[in-house]
Amino acid sequence: MPQIFHHSTNALAKITIYGAVFIIIALLWVAVELNRSGWNTGQWVERQQPVQFSHKHHVGDDGIDCRYCHTSVETSASAGLPPTSTCMNCHKQIWADSPYLEPVRASFRSGKPLEWIRVHDLPDYVYFNHSIHVKKGVGCETCHGRVDKMSLMAQHANLEMRWCLDCHRHPEQYVRPRKYVTTMGYVPDGDQVEIGNKLVQEYHIQKLETCWTCHR
Repeated sequence: MPQIFHHSTNALAKITIYGAVFIIIALLWVAVELNRSGWNTGQWVERQQPVQFSHKHHVGDDGIDCRYCHTSVETSASAGLPPTSTCMNCHKQIWADSPYLEPVRASFRSGKPLEWIRVHDLPDYVYFNHSIHVKKGVGCETCHGRVDKMSLMAQHANLEMRWCLDCHRHPEQYVRPRKYVTTMGYVPDGDQVEIGNKLVQEYHIQKLETCWTCHR
């Protein structure tokens, strides 16, 4: 029986099979990287707000404490957003006629809250309580980054489950004394792990890794 295919066909078939395997692996790698990228997680994506509010100016330049605006961060699951009256405490006198702040003045006159765009938006199936983290000595910048350097607010961390678990498994690497929770650019007075281990004992911090801790 005469040979139908040339001998080179065997090599071509092998190259095609190996090539298909490599292409599939490459596609899987691309899919994983895209899933972890800011395009999917929102990390470092700056959000345009209804008012040109700069954390860099208010926190970095003016030194306003986080809790002045986010009043419920120590007592509630939500950090809370400031009512317009909080803004007007200062802006009745400062930049009182600025066109940039007209939405704030209009909100104050009408009583209708400003519709801020959420920056850190966890899925509905994730439970997160701000107050317990603050009480355990987790600094604002640990999750939100150096907001005192952000003209436009952006999501500092990817908020993936493995990122949360890293802190839950090794809290001594992240916690700080409660009095420094809102301090930007905090530097521990000594070895972080040594200080952290003492705080873990003092604040009765548990290494919670069970599913129901965050998924309720």
